[in-house]
Amino acid sequence: MPKISVRGFEMPASPIRKLAPLANAAKQRGVHVYHLNIGQPDLPTPQAALDAIHNIDRTILEYSPSQGYLSYRQKLVGYYAKYNIDVTPDDIIITCGGSEAVLFAFLSCLNPGDEIIVPEPAYANYMAFAISAGAIIRTVTTTIEEGFSLPKVEKFEELINERTRAILICNPNNPTGYLYTRREMNQIRDLVKKYDLYLFSDEVYREFIYTGSPYISACHLEGIEQNVVLIDSVSKRYSECGIRIGALITKNVEVRKAVMKFCQARLSPPLIGQIAAEASLDESEEYGREVYDEYVERRKCLIDGLNRIPGVYSPIPMGAFYTVAKLPVEDAEDFCAWCLRDFSYEGETVMMAPAAGFYTTPGLGRDEVRLAYVLKKEDLTRALFILSKALEAYSGTISQKSK
Repeated sequence: MPKISVRGFEMPASPIRKLAPLANAAKQRGVHVYHLNIGQPDLPTPQAALDAIHNIDRTILEYSPSQGYLSYRQKLVGYYAKYNIDVTPDDIIITCGGSEAVLFAFLSCLNPGDEIIVPEPAYANYMAFAISAGAIIRTVTTTIEEGFSLPKVEKFEELINERTRAILICNPNNPTGYLYTRREMNQIRDLVKKYDLYLFSDEVYREFIYTGSPYISACHLEGIEQNVVLIDSVSKRYSECGIRIGALITKNVEVRKAVMKFCQARLSPPLIGQIAAEASLDESEEYGREVYDEYVERRKCLIDGLNRIPGVYSPIPMGAFYTVAKLPVEDAEDFCAWCLRDFSYEGETVMMAPAAGFYTTPGLGRDEVRLAYVLKKEDLTRALFILSKALEAYSGTISQKSK
């Protein structure tokens, strides 16, 4: 039998989705599963987007331009201006979700064997995209005890060598909810400038910042305009995960030329997705305020509830809609699988993402999980209660096994 590729062998399974077969089996047994594992908001998509889809009057659903429709890119210029991000339509390339934007950035800027420095824990699919591009992830570790703040600049410089080509950040962060401070962003800027690196900055959660701290975009950093590649997506801000519309934004003309070759090879971003995304920009400001206020309440519900469970600890996330929590278990992946395979309380259980999958360094995050507060507060409250019952039962199971 022919062997699969090394790339296929090394591609990691998603910690967010790898337990899906167990969740599906639980549902088939009649167990209700509270999904805290995935950032799929349950809030409604903007009505303007739904109306635009319903009212499509085209007779042909044609290819769109490889870089995306000009009308959409022009309207995005106004959107970014609200965040003091100064771009032109030509700086923006529409992609099939933020994931494709990351992949095309890697393919366009990195050679096989090049290294990217990434603070960990990090969005797990970054590793998958790096493997696809033949690049190597090198990590600087942040810890739950320090609220996932960046380590000193010396920790970054210890990793920099002749193969280092880029730094990748997610701000606000997935999976931790951490928001980088101005000092930390300036620290990254100085490293990028000193070593002439690319800065890939995933900023898809900019709408969701819950403190008085400012949002510092990589595009706000002076002196590295040609080094910055901004990653964006409409999936989370508009509850439009399924339309697969993202963006890659850069002032670097040579990078854009390279990215366009990959865009042309995949032909075009989704036509109907762009129609919905463009219409979403016309949604009232009230929609954004209501969504934001709801996440503020959900964050408080989840974090307060987690920290009331004996042995559980979560720092307060400052942005996005995730948190990483430490559990009183030795192997969170085993616990998460057990919750789906062997446990239910009053016909219900919880699904979480084992946090070890968000770390590159072996052994880290084994007692942590990532939780997404994308469910209504009543469901979050119930899920937390189920989680507390699961931890009690699991502790008893482990005690019995050790006898």
